[in-house]
Amino acid sequence: MPVGWRLTISKCCPIPQRYVLAIMGFLAVVNAYAMRVSLSIAITEMVKPSNSSSENNYEDLCAVGKTNSSHNNAVKNPDILYDWDEPTQGWILSAFYWGYLITHLPGGILAAKFGGKYTLGLGILSTGIFTILTPWIVIMTHGNWKWIVALRVVEGLGEGTTYPALNTMLAQWVPVGERSKIGSLVYAGGQIGTIVCNLISGQLITATEDWASVFYLFGGLGIVWFIFFQLLCYSEPKHHPFISDREKQYLEKEIQCVSDKRPPIPWKALASSVPLWALLAAQIGHDWGFYTMVSDLPKYMKEVLRFDVATNGLWNSIPYAAMWIVSISGGWICDWLISHRYMSITVARRFFTAFAAVGPAIFIMAASYAECNTTLAAWMFTTAMGFMGTFYCGMKVNALDLSPNFAGIIMAITNGIGAGAGIITPYLTGALTGEHTVIEWRTVFWISFVIFAVTSVIYSLFGSGEEQWWNNPEKIDKNTTVINLDTKQFQRKEDRKTITSL
Repeated sequence: MPVGWRLTISKCCPIPQRYVLAIMGFLAVVNAYAMRVSLSIAITEMVKPSNSSSENNYEDLCAVGKTNSSHNNAVKNPDILYDWDEPTQGWILSAFYWGYLITHLPGGILAAKFGGKYTLGLGILSTGIFTILTPWIVIMTHGNWKWIVALRVVEGLGEGTTYPALNTMLAQWVPVGERSKIGSLVYAGGQIGTIVCNLISGQLITATEDWASVFYLFGGLGIVWFIFFQLLCYSEPKHHPFISDREKQYLEKEIQCVSDKRPPIPWKALASSVPLWALLAAQIGHDWGFYTMVSDLPKYMKEVLRFDVATNGLWNSIPYAAMWIVSISGGWICDWLISHRYMSITVARRFFTAFAAVGPAIFIMAASYAECNTTLAAWMFTTAMGFMGTFYCGMKVNALDLSPNFAGIIMAITNGIGAGAGIITPYLTGALTGEHTVIEWRTVFWISFVIFAVTSVIYSLFGSGEEQWWNNPEKIDKNTTVINLDTKQFQRKEDRKTITSL
C-alpha cells in the first residue's frame, strides 16, 4: 500500500489498532461462546418431556405445580422432539470438546508459524457454517444422536484454534502495562457470548416455537464477524497497512521480548517448567467448574428448579453478567496494583486466580443447599460466577507473562488439556442425575468444589508471573557462548600458570 494512502487511512482511524484488535478479539470470543452454548439452551427444548420417578417428591424435585414450573416444551411440534435420555444428552453436549481439544496444539503451532489472523478467522468461520447446518442434520437424521455427536466434534475442531491464535496475536500487540485490561476484555467475551445466547435463545424459541432458529442466528453472526475481522485485523503491527507510525514505534519499544525470528519450540523446557504445570492445574480447575455451569446449569434450572425456557434463559444470563463486570473491573484493578507496585506480577496472578476458585467453590456448593428456594439458588449461582471473573487477569493472561514468544503454544497446551473437562463434565453430570433430584446434583457440585480447591492450592504455591528463561533461546545461546568463551580463557590462563611453575 502506498505511503500516502496509509497515512490517509491512519488519520481516518484515530483509534489505536491494538484496541481495534482487542474489540474484534472480544467479538471473536463472543461469537465462539454463543455458537458453543446455543445447544445447551436448545437441547432443553429438543427433547420430549421426561417423566421422572420422583415427580411428586418435593424434597428432590422443586416447584411442582408452581407458576414458574414447566416440563412442557415451548416447541409444540412433536416431530422435532427427540427421545434422548440423560446419558445421551451428556454425550451430545460433551462432543464439542472432543474436537475442541484436538486442534488446540495444531492451532497454536500454525499461529506461531504463520500468524494468528487466518488461524483464528477460519476456525470461527467453519464453526459458523456447521452451526447453521445443525438443524438440517438433526432433522434429516431423525434425531440420530450419533450424527449430532459427529457434527459437534467437527464444530469443536474449528473452534479449538480460537484461544491459541488469539494469544499469539495478543503477544504481538499488547504491551505489558495493558496486558490485564486488554486480556480481560478479550477473554471476557465468553461471558457476553453466553449472556447474549441465553437471553436471546429463550425468547427466540418461545416466539418462533422452533429451536432451529437459534442455530441459524448465531451461526450467521459468526460468518459476519469473519468478514469484518479479515478486513480490519492483522497478525502483527509491522504487517498492518494503516497503523500509525507513532503506535508502531510505541509497540516496538514496549514489546521487546517477542523475537522477530520464529524460534523453535522448546518442548523439553515446556515439559519441565513448574510454573507451566501450575498454570495447567489452575486451568483444569477453572474449566471443570466453568463447563459444569455452561453445559449443565440450563438443565439444572429446568429439571430441578423448574424454570420455563424464557425464564431459564434469563436466569442463566445473570451469572455471566456478574462475571463479565468482575472480569473487566478486575483487569483494571490488577494492572493498577502491578503498575503502582502494590503487588508483583506473580503475587497478582496467584491472588486473583485463587479468588476466582475459592469463591465459586463455596457458592456453587451453597446453591445446592438452597434446595427449592429458587430465587436464593439463582443468586448463589450468580455470586459464584461473579467471583470466577477474576481468573482472566489471574491465570488466563499468565501465558503472556511466562513466554510472549510461545504464548500461543502455552495457551494451546493449557486450554486444550483443560477442555478435557468439557468432555467429562456433561457426560458425568448426565450419568449422576438420571432422576433429576437435588441430591444427585449436589454430588456434581461437591466434585467441582474439591477440584477447585486442589488446583487453587497448586497454583498458589507454584504459579509465576516472571518471564521464563526459555522464552528467548537466542539470548540463552549468546549467554552460553559468552560463558564458554570466558571458561576457555580462564582455562588457558591456568594452563600457563602450570607450565610456568614447572
